[in-house]
Amino acid sequence: MQIKPLTLILVVVFQLISVTAFSQKRVELKTLVNKESEFVLPQTVEKITTILNTDASYYENANGERYARWLTKSGLELYTALGKNDSVDEIFFDIPDDKPVVVAGLPYGLTLNKTTLQESKTKFAKYGAKDQKLGMDSEFEGGSKLIFKKGKHYATLLFDSKNLLKSVGITKELIDPAAN
Repeated sequence: MQIKPLTLILVVVFQLISVTAFSQKRVELKTLVNKESEFVLPQTVEKITTILNTDASYYENANGERYARWLTKSGLELYTALGKNDSVDEIFFDIPDDKPVVVAGLPYGLTLNKTTLQESKTKFAKYGAKDQKLGMDSEFEGGSKLIFKKGKHYATLLFDSKNLLKSVGITKELIDPAAN
């Protein structure tokens, strides 16, 4: 039995598409984002916990500052420094341990491990997005950082050396790189 080349190509293409489609996960942020797909701040730990359907874990840094962290079933991690009365005034999204999972449904219509630097530069150019290369001291050495301000909040997008989105931060102020 001989398989026609076109048939073989189609079979391989459909298998690749199905593998890609099933490996992508989606986080449901529901009422945590507004109609423009922006994360609504401030929030409460309780509301985020309810929407994500996962418990928050709490920890403190060496300075006694309190933090909350959520690890979702999709593999997405959200974390925040807790403000007055444990309010959530900033939020960060990433995938721990550089897992290869693709997570969609993030603020601004972003997808971790899929959205590219070029797509983001184009999409956020109207907000004055500026990119810069990340150095050897960065978690994503050889990658890039894209920063823009939309409304009252700054968004910081971190990309790896392959220009794939790895982390999203939404803050009221730009974070001083020396603070990390």
